[in-house]
Amino acid sequence: MRRLFASNILVSGMQGLGAEIAKNLILAGVKSVTLHDEGNVELWDLSSNFIFSEDDVGKNRAVASVVKLQELNNAVLISALSAPLTTDQLSNFQAVVFTDVSLEKAFEFDEFCRSQEPPIAFIKTEVRGLFGSVFCDFGPKFIVLDVDGEEPHTGIIASISNDNPALVSCVDDERLEFQDGDLVLFSEVQGMPELNDGKPRKVKNTRPYSFNLDEDTTNYGPYARGGIVTQVKQPKLLNFKSLREALKDPGDFLLSDFSKFDRPPLLHLAFQALDKFTSELQRFPVAGSEQDADKLISVAIAINDASGDARLEEVDKKILRHFAFGARAVLNPMAAMFGGIVGQEVMKACSGKFHPLYQFFYFDSLESLPTEPLDPSDLKPQSSRYDAQISVFGSKIQKKLEDAKVFMVGSGALGCEFLKNLALMGVCCNQQGKLTITDDDVIEKSNLSRQFLFRDWNIGQGKSTVAASAASSINPSLHVEALQNRASPETESVFNDAFWENLDVVINALDNVNARMYMDQRCLYFQKPLLESGTLGAKCNTQMVIPHLTENYGASRDPPEKQAPMCTVHSFPHNIDHCLTWARSEFEGLLEKTPAEVNAYLSNRSEYNSAMKTAGDAQARDNLERVVECLDSERCESFQDCITWARL
Repeated sequence: MRRLFASNILVSGMQGLGAEIAKNLILAGVKSVTLHDEGNVELWDLSSNFIFSEDDVGKNRAVASVVKLQELNNAVLISALSAPLTTDQLSNFQAVVFTDVSLEKAFEFDEFCRSQEPPIAFIKTEVRGLFGSVFCDFGPKFIVLDVDGEEPHTGIIASISNDNPALVSCVDDERLEFQDGDLVLFSEVQGMPELNDGKPRKVKNTRPYSFNLDEDTTNYGPYARGGIVTQVKQPKLLNFKSLREALKDPGDFLLSDFSKFDRPPLLHLAFQALDKFTSELQRFPVAGSEQDADKLISVAIAINDASGDARLEEVDKKILRHFAFGARAVLNPMAAMFGGIVGQEVMKACSGKFHPLYQFFYFDSLESLPTEPLDPSDLKPQSSRYDAQISVFGSKIQKKLEDAKVFMVGSGALGCEFLKNLALMGVCCNQQGKLTITDDDVIEKSNLSRQFLFRDWNIGQGKSTVAASAASSINPSLHVEALQNRASPETESVFNDAFWENLDVVINALDNVNARMYMDQRCLYFQKPLLESGTLGAKCNTQMVIPHLTENYGASRDPPEKQAPMCTVHSFPHNIDHCLTWARSEFEGLLEKTPAEVNAYLSNRSEYNSAMKTAGDAQARDNLERVVECLDSERCESFQDCITWARL
């Protein structure tokens, strides 16, 4: 993390995507973030950028962003550049991100970054309507120190053979997670001290509870007992191609949707065609313009025909037409998603932790479009802050968003993001619409690193109230009501039948399963759509629940947690679950079971004696020993005796 905290980052292009990336990096606590943009704020930007207000229209985007972004983290140095960038300026950074740059300029910047020692991490990313792309180049010899960020896998040794190769068997309470070629360390092995030398050893022929050691142990001492085997994390060397090379030979694409195997190569072609279109005409295709769409399609076909071995057999013109229609728009949900992805990639580049994108990633959300064909006249701008969305979804869909009645439960990390997105999209921004948020929690200092709507001066205040106020500052038209009630059976007088029946959609931003289950049951009863999501470290999940179309949240459960074997718990508790189970068992034995047995004996001795005679020998002996121990051998006669016993 020290490498991350010492990193200087450049974010070029401060439309919606650039703002999201900068926000995430500032919250993460890098050393400095330099914002760059040569353009000025337009009304069009207000549907994707949470930083700008109507008062900022006409100001330089980078300069207008500094003050509000600085509020997120005073420990990060934030500056702005508004003049054209030169390659010399890039030498001051450990990573550079470009969100709105031509391919020709990107080639120049990427080659410069690769020529530095150490190389500067280069990321090019775009959001165009319902389509997005990321390209990463971290240099020709980038070392990933920790590929997955997980704790090293371990196992308890049960036996080791004196063979070549040696067979190592482990206890069968937990499956081994080793893979062939992994390096492992041995410790605490009794009877075979040669393995306790701290030397990493390679494993092969891995199985659920055993593996072979690539070593001859024939002349080692015979294994006696004990021992732990621990995985050794191995660094990984990645040879990134330059942008120019990767465009011609992209290799394997990272898939985000296995139903769209053929989509990434097509989008790889589409983004190149869009760059050529904008370079020639100095503008983006007009939403709904068949002429511009045909022009972009012809450019894409020409690029494809010149691609040699990488040529696609068929170019899907329908998808390219959708791509052309929305190419100018930066949509907030897409910007938020790619802002998170790119922010993570910058952190990977600076820290060396987690495997980075290698090298292209493409994504589309065409499923979000209405099923009925859109009338081109419905896509025309209306001189409103929502024109970018209207150019993709049409004005009728925008009206539905503004009239929506939404209930959001929770306003923490996810809740802040959802509120920002809803405000920018114009959801609940008519008098007919209404957003109700509820959260009974208050803001703590630890929240500020991830709940970006809150500031230092909000500590101690209610989360929902502050979040609603912050969302209203993003979009003053937002019709929002903040409550401090917990969504539970006890508050059904507040969230009554009339309240639920009036809703259009429910959003969960919760941090516990019980609350999720309750909300799921209410949505199921009232037949309301539910957006469910959650995060855990670098992992996340989301589930869209649609009545009569998808299963509900409670329909599927995580498998029950594996019970720790009691013999392992009492003899060798080696992981945190075992230790907790052991501690609970000891606590119950000392402070619950023993007093209960003694009280049962003292309250009715004859009945207790009869019960012990009918109990099994082992159980009776254990219970009677507890009674004798408490009343005789370890009986406390004074308060000081009690203190002494408690300290044992």
